[in-house]
Amino acid sequence: MTNNATNSTSRFRSQRNDQTFLSSSDADDEPIKQLPKEILLRIFSYLDVVSLCRCAQVCKYWNVLALDGSSWQKINLFDFQRDIEGPVIENISQRCGGFLKFLSLRGCQSVVDKSIRTLAFHCPNIENLDLSECKKITDISTQSISKNCVRLAAINLQSCSNITDDSLKYISDGCPNLLEINISWCHLISENGVEALARGCKKLRKFCSKGCKQVNDNAITCLAKFCHDLMVLNLHSCETVTDASIRQIAANCPKLQKLCVSKCVELSDLTLMALSQNNPLLNTLEASGCRNFTDIGFQALGKNCKYLERMDLEECNQITDLTLAHLATGCPSLEKLTLSHCELITDDGIRQLAAGSCAAESLSVLELDNCPLITDRTLEHLVSCHNLQRIELFDCQMISRAAIRKLKNHLPNIKVHAYFAPVTPPPVTTGHRPRYCRCCEIL
Repeated sequence: MTNNATNSTSRFRSQRNDQTFLSSSDADDEPIKQLPKEILLRIFSYLDVVSLCRCAQVCKYWNVLALDGSSWQKINLFDFQRDIEGPVIENISQRCGGFLKFLSLRGCQSVVDKSIRTLAFHCPNIENLDLSECKKITDISTQSISKNCVRLAAINLQSCSNITDDSLKYISDGCPNLLEINISWCHLISENGVEALARGCKKLRKFCSKGCKQVNDNAITCLAKFCHDLMVLNLHSCETVTDASIRQIAANCPKLQKLCVSKCVELSDLTLMALSQNNPLLNTLEASGCRNFTDIGFQALGKNCKYLERMDLEECNQITDLTLAHLATGCPSLEKLTLSHCELITDDGIRQLAAGSCAAESLSVLELDNCPLITDRTLEHLVSCHNLQRIELFDCQMISRAAIRKLKNHLPNIKVHAYFAPVTPPPVTTGHRPRYCRCCEIL
């Protein structure tokens, strides 16, 4: 019995030692391999770049699966490593091949045309490509994309300062299914490029050209003529755009939902009237700095644009309390309203806004910076706005700390951003030193 027990113990120890000295990867693989490969690949498909790279280091089996192209359909390198260089992009392109559909290289400033050329060749099924702030790429990159990526639906070229009209012509020729494009701060692009884009990409739904000084009425008119499905249009700081082209957009693009014309200083109430007559689905209007807009235009807008949710009217300094009255009665879905530097707004306007259906049901953000006529009465009116989450009150000199505390008592979750200048101390008059100098006394 003793010999048998000894032999059994020896065999057990021998087996345990054999398992201990197995390769760690082989040992770890055994329970993992019990899951079907398809299930593991499905799980890996939900992971981001960092997680996939970590999984690839677990064991040999996971390395193969984690680096499988099917797991790399969506890649965002911005959150991973912004100083990515060309060889990394080329390796990823070859690994992913036709699986890759979404790629963000936002801020990867070391990426050059050669890498994008390789990407376009190996990944012809890419649908969404973000190259914003890739400052070294040129029209050569967009030419390669045009030749190979016929399924491209969205491209972001924001702040790609070397991109010219030729890029938009290439995209127009090779990417007829394009739905979204962002060329903001591409200062070399003019009306010629936008016209070519509009003619070839008639399915376009989103066009952003923020800061493009050469995008003018002719460019916008071409969009209105060919791109009738346009839903989002951002013309921030396109300073030469006038009512004429926006009225064309309003008339020809009935699906328009979001419009930014901030700093388009030539626009007038004619733009607002055109939007009111033709675009009932409008839910976002950014009009900061449009100083020619008045109560008349917003009266028309309030009557017909019932789905407005976000409005930025900063520095629209001709509007008065009448505008707030129109919005209160006509825009029940209003969630965010910016009235900063609207210097004619008073407590009565806020009272009418607070009494409207929007304040009771949806208003969550109200910005009133530099509105000199509002007082503590404004905060008293806002007590009834139970959904209000944030209010901006910088440089509102007639608002007191006590009124803010009272508002917070009624709305404990609200965030109030205000600034109170420190009290200037009185001049020192102690001792025999005169308060004024001799010159002042003489005067």
